[in-house]
Amino acid sequence: MDIEQNQAELIDNFVKQASAQKGTALGSVILEATSHPSLFAFSEILAVPTVAELEGTENSVYLKVLQLFAHGTWSDYRSNCSSLPQLVPDQVLKLKQLTVLTLAETNKVLPYDELMMELDVMNVRELEDFLINECMYAGIVRGKLDQLRRCFEIQFAAGRDLRPGQLGSMIQTLSNWLGTSDNLLVSIQEKIKWADTMSELDKKHRKEVEARVEEVKKSISVKAEVEFRGLEDIYSEPGGVMDYEEDRSRPKRRRHPRS
Repeated sequence: MDIEQNQAELIDNFVKQASAQKGTALGSVILEATSHPSLFAFSEILAVPTVAELEGTENSVYLKVLQLFAHGTWSDYRSNCSSLPQLVPDQVLKLKQLTVLTLAETNKVLPYDELMMELDVMNVRELEDFLINECMYAGIVRGKLDQLRRCFEIQFAAGRDLRPGQLGSMIQTLSNWLGTSDNLLVSIQEKIKWADTMSELDKKHRKEVEARVEEVKKSISVKAEVEFRGLEDIYSEPGGVMDYEEDRSRPKRRRHPRS
């Protein structure tokens, strides 16, 4: 089963559970969802009416925990831990995984020093073990650990839930990208048209050159044939060159002196 299908089934399951509970009972559902090793998206659960109704009530802390896992990072939790319940180890692991995904949204090369600070990790060995075992093996990121440059090069990272207000920015980014793509497509089509025109002109020029070469060949052939025939006529005439040569080869008679 691929990760997208697994996510969809898990989300559907937790949405159904959350829809059937209210108040304090939602706490166990949210705890289970934020601890699940294969669940990394929570916006659908946040949208459940019974969950949204926790806002402003004595159980609003459960809503804040779910919002933290939907949009926040480990640093956010450390900054607000006094107003949030203590996380269980599975939640801590999950929030740190989500933190890596958040960092990968804006930078595809993550320095070790930044990662160690954001994840509250003490040394490089612990950081690399976490990235390999808890992120790459989990399938949420792919990348290369560069020990020489002390950085993690991101090749792929799963997306997180959109934060409030982020949808408009994303739509604008996609619109800009679409406009740029359209302009690029027009430019490519113009270049293709120009290339086709040049190709046709080149073919026409080649044909003209070939025709001229053929004309020159024919002209040379005709001229050579005429010259050859002229020489042939000269040598075949009576008293021509051959007769003259034969006459010169005959011995001359000696005249005797008169008495």
